[in-house]
Amino acid sequence: MSYANWSRRGFLRASTSALVAAGLPLWYAREVAAAREEASSKPKRKIGPNDTIVMAAIGCGGQGRGIMRSAAGREGVKFVAVCDVDSRHAEQAVEDLGGGEIKIYKDYRELFANEELDAVTIGTPDHWHTLPALAAIRAGVDVYCEKPLTLFLDEGKVLVKAAREHDTVFQVGSQQRSDARYRLACELVRNGRIGTVKEVEARIGRNPVGGPFKEARVPDELDWDFWLGQTPEVAYVPERCHYEYRWWQAYSGGKMTDWGAHHNDIAQWALGYDGSGPVKVDADGSPWPVLPHSYDMPERFVCTATYDNGTVLKTMSDGENGNLFTGEDGWIFVNRGKIEASDQALIDEPLGDDAVRLYVSNDHMGNFLDCVRSRETPICDVEIGHRSVSVCHLDNIALNLRRELTWDPEQERFKDDDEANALLRREMRSPWTLDF
Repeated sequence: MSYANWSRRGFLRASTSALVAAGLPLWYAREVAAAREEASSKPKRKIGPNDTIVMAAIGCGGQGRGIMRSAAGREGVKFVAVCDVDSRHAEQAVEDLGGGEIKIYKDYRELFANEELDAVTIGTPDHWHTLPALAAIRAGVDVYCEKPLTLFLDEGKVLVKAAREHDTVFQVGSQQRSDARYRLACELVRNGRIGTVKEVEARIGRNPVGGPFKEARVPDELDWDFWLGQTPEVAYVPERCHYEYRWWQAYSGGKMTDWGAHHNDIAQWALGYDGSGPVKVDADGSPWPVLPHSYDMPERFVCTATYDNGTVLKTMSDGENGNLFTGEDGWIFVNRGKIEASDQALIDEPLGDDAVRLYVSNDHMGNFLDCVRSRETPICDVEIGHRSVSVCHLDNIALNLRRELTWDPEQERFKDDDEANALLRREMRSPWTLDF
């Protein structure tokens, strides 16, 4: 039966039941269902030819195609091009879009030079997030960019400045912000449900260990030099590329920027530090691997970020994946499958009328596309994404130096520490630069 044939009451009842089955308390499930019903029932303006959001996808691997498909399936969205340095990925993306006159580009600069676009999705490896995003901003194109937003911290500062100067709608793909379970946890913490928060754990899993791996012939479909981009020139090793790039410092930050970008984002949302960050960081863990052609992130780690109110955020490799908030009056644990508390009443008791309520989005890509039309700020704006991954970058720097560091979140610099500040940016291999 189509939802269009249901009564409003029947729709709300079914939606509420499904949300309760997913672990939300009844009072919150009713709120979420009502918000979804209200959004779906708003009169939709007729979308004419001039109202179509014209888009392209940059980075067409697994997640890149995933976010592309999420956008392409919406009313009033038209994809005209895809861009990837691996022709096999680009061809698969065209197939996913139904073929036709979709153009294929290898170089994102040629894409922006030749196509009139309203928005792009960027689903490249991490070291290729910033430069295409800057090119999009220059071209007046709105951006949906996967997390982690950046490879190193100073890239984020440049992105925020550029996006603000050009009034770019910029959504970072931290989709947990559009999950009602996480929003509930953050609202409960914000409203003192567990008392003063003493500690937050972001449990993100261990880094894989692997190598040495063998060098191989570069596949015909892959432009290896372009894939390396700003990073040092090295021989092709299959395990460096595509999904496994995450475990190499040159291209990513390991689990810290993979899952850490998600869970530290939720921690900062709950603590009310979206536009700021910690004031101290310290870390300890396994030795950094040094074998050639091997994953080079430490397997285990505990990184501690301390905020100016005394709250400690521990990003750690062990424990059940998710966020654990511990306060004076109890704890709340949340992940993508559940929300739990030291006392179920902490969750089941509705928030009062005067409670702090957070930005509501139940559809991350939908929120971005709505904001492209309205020019409002999306739920995970570029500065939020930058500040969240900054915690990850700070943790990795502390893990690298193995000593406590003092951070100024306003100036976004370490205090009186040239060695640490030198790690906020990296030299880019010619001809790539961070200049904007």
